[in-house]
Amino acid sequence: MKPPLWSALPLAISTCLGQLAYAASDHGFVEDSSLTLTNRNFYFYRNNLNNPGAQNYRNEWAHGVLLDYRSGYTQGTVGFGIDAFAQVGIKLDSGKGRSGTGLLPLDSDGRAEDEYSEAGGALKMRISKTELKYGNLTPLNPVFGTGNARLFTQQANGFQLTSSELNGLLLDAGHFTSGNDSASTNDDGALKALYAGVETRSVDFLGGVYSLNDQLSVSLYGSQFTDIWRQYYANASYTYPVSASQSLNLDFNIYRTNDTGQSLAGKIDNTTWSLAGSYKVGAHRLTLAYQRVDGDEPFDYLGFDQQPGTSIFLANSIQIVDFNAPNERSWQLRYDLDMAPFGVPGLSFMSRYVSGDHIDDSHYDGGVNGAYGRYGSDGKRWERDIEARYIVQSGKAKDLSLRVRQGSLRSTSQVARADTTDNNEVRLIIEYPLSIF
Repeated sequence: MKPPLWSALPLAISTCLGQLAYAASDHGFVEDSSLTLTNRNFYFYRNNLNNPGAQNYRNEWAHGVLLDYRSGYTQGTVGFGIDAFAQVGIKLDSGKGRSGTGLLPLDSDGRAEDEYSEAGGALKMRISKTELKYGNLTPLNPVFGTGNARLFTQQANGFQLTSSELNGLLLDAGHFTSGNDSASTNDDGALKALYAGVETRSVDFLGGVYSLNDQLSVSLYGSQFTDIWRQYYANASYTYPVSASQSLNLDFNIYRTNDTGQSLAGKIDNTTWSLAGSYKVGAHRLTLAYQRVDGDEPFDYLGFDQQPGTSIFLANSIQIVDFNAPNERSWQLRYDLDMAPFGVPGLSFMSRYVSGDHIDDSHYDGGVNGAYGRYGSDGKRWERDIEARYIVQSGKAKDLSLRVRQGSLRSTSQVARADTTDNNEVRLIIEYPLSIF
């Protein structure tokens, strides 16, 4: 009997990569190689409220299998290597009226596909502590970041250069022209301004992170979404050790965004920042955060075909919404509990509440094709999240993680129509990474 695609593909990739690594072993290619098989099971339920004439709820369950290979480098002044992956997503439960969670791709009739698969990779070159990669990549930084909020990590296609030649300094640069979200196999999908919904033909970024010491680090980044915007980012993070069991952390983030070139998303003149302070006492951590959007358009960032990226390093960008609406001000109160001191290592809990108000884009006059200018005036919203997570610490199931997340969102009517409708949601994620070598 012919094996199904979802079982045959990882086996074929594993066999090919094993033969390649064996052939290159004389060149030091194998010593730093790794092959990891990750199973990820994801259940997503969202009950949409006050949403007449639209979808009432989304409810899907899927399983993902990812085989990830990372080679070492050949010996010599210039080392060469490859990274490769193969992944398969399998529908466990869905329906036409319940689809759209982002776990599974949809067919032309709006039904979730039974399975989908993708394979890809990247070539890499290293000189000293400088590395250049080309191919399917997963950059993660404040101005261009791929995410893994569903079954798989989003992929971006292009070049990335990283360097850590100087002690404590990481430099990061990239040029990308396409990508795909985690529920797509379209390798040449569009890179977008998420909230404006317009495409850019290329994205360039340059930046770095400098750790002055164990307590203080700073970051600077800049990016250009061709014919949409130029965006700049700065961060400072400081941790003060009060005692052996207590510490105070302050974290400040700021973005400055202006339209550029053909201004495909219209006029953009936006400054958005956040400041968070957290105090840790033993197993307990309490966090207070404030976030402010100064602009008549939302703070916008990277999007793929159907999903957002993760290039929004702001304190109140959380589970359901980002609290990034025009002129929005938001406060957060968060509590974290680590159960290790109570004899249950690997178990943790989190709860938070964020409230936003002063949402107003009624004075925005630079819209193109309705990209911005949808929120109205005097808007408000709040979100509450609760999470429990357990990671197995030892034994055959070591590193198996179980995560339950519950979130609720409520907004004034105009904000709900412009951004995300009121809802209650539950996410259950089970993940098991297995190191093959």
